[in-house]
Amino acid sequence: MGQDTGVSDRRLVFDHVSKRYGDVVALQEATFDVRAGELFGFVGSNGAGKTTAMRIALGVLAADSGVVWWEGAPITAETRRQIGYMPEERGLYPRMKVGEQLVYLARLHGLSATGAQRAMEQWTELLGVAARRDDEVQKLSLGNQQRVQLAAALIHDPTILVLDEPFSGLDPVAVDVMSRVLQGKAAEGIPVVFSSHQLDLVERLCHRVGIIRSGQMVAVGTVDELRAGGAVHLVVDAPHAGPDWADALPGVHLRGWEGNRVVLELDPGADDQLVLQTALATGPVREFTRRQATLTELFRNVVTTNEQEPAA
Repeated sequence: MGQDTGVSDRRLVFDHVSKRYGDVVALQEATFDVRAGELFGFVGSNGAGKTTAMRIALGVLAADSGVVWWEGAPITAETRRQIGYMPEERGLYPRMKVGEQLVYLARLHGLSATGAQRAMEQWTELLGVAARRDDEVQKLSLGNQQRVQLAAALIHDPTILVLDEPFSGLDPVAVDVMSRVLQGKAAEGIPVVFSSHQLDLVERLCHRVGIIRSGQMVAVGTVDELRAGGAVHLVVDAPHAGPDWADALPGVHLRGWEGNRVVLELDPGADDQLVLQTALATGPVREFTRRQATLTELFRNVVTTNEQEPAA
């Protein structure tokens, strides 16, 4: 992939990127793209390869093979200056004052003294930490440290955002603030990729999602696209039915309970009308709802399926 393939738009493209640490495969031919104006949710279990991929994009790590592209050309040191990066382990100086630290980081990115001061004031105000500019970072709550870390990623007006677990440990108010900022940057046409274990939040915010397992991309698409290939669930409230009333139905699997309601998963081609008839045979049916899987359920199914494939 590259200029000769017609990739000339504002996309961050991971093109068959691989990385090994001895016998451990961190990334294996990982391929996906993050488009201009898009919030891309990068999800996977701990150790799946998310952070490795982000660090390769930043140049912190070198890929063993494959290329990361931006606007149809391989990413360079100059390109990386355009990236706003929020590392999972955070990177703030704990004894440095918030305002001084943000100005310092802005100056490192080439802003003038006046521009750096203005950017610091803008982002601390927008992120709700303006009153803490003269406080040392170590004296802030975790939520406020997260806000300052996001300000550090945005201080130089980046054209790409790469954020590793930006919502980790945030209270609901801080999550809302962070969400609005990321949506605003995407609305400006900036590609935004972030990793998160909060799949309900990813489902609500993201235009597209990539699921990675053991260094391999196992699913990429919108939530609706991923759902289209996923299992169908039935939520059934049959108060007089026994706990095993659906066990003998072909292609029907118990997935759990929601109060008195049973959640069933149907294999492709399974007959939902047979499920309804069986439920009615036990007595009244108060609810019979067909729904598609949530992103959490999709993630669980995709990861479990792929874990079983080698053994199969």
